[in-house]
Amino acid sequence: MAADKTQGWSGDSFDRYKEYRYCLSMTVIAFVYSGFQACDLAYHLVTQKHMFSNHSRYHLNFFMDQVLAYLLMSASSSAATRVDDWQSNWGKDEFTEMASASIGMSFLAFVAFAFSSLISGYNLCNRNPA
Repeated sequence: MAADKTQGWSGDSFDRYKEYRYCLSMTVIAFVYSGFQACDLAYHLVTQKHMFSNHSRYHLNFFMDQVLAYLLMSASSSAATRVDDWQSNWGKDEFTEMASASIGMSFLAFVAFAFSSLISGYNLCNRNPA
């Protein structure tokens, strides 16, 4: 999405449209959160302990997975409507094709977070109380 800039008279760029900026920012936030989750999982696989062993970790994981899944869906949907509006008014071009590919990847990230929220919900309900 950030690389979606065109040359020529229109000089379009993703940063000219708030829908694309919203989609990119939610994707970056989700990526950073996923990176922290991956580090915690790798640490757990090596040491058999979590980086944060607080009992509220299960609640935080479930909450963040849910919130980020909904925000990714919202951001992807808003960017998709911008692309649809653009294509209905001016037709397809390289700019809209790159934006559509980025939106597709954002929807895939939503699916991953949806599955992650199912898993974290299961972990929340079946955790050890000790």
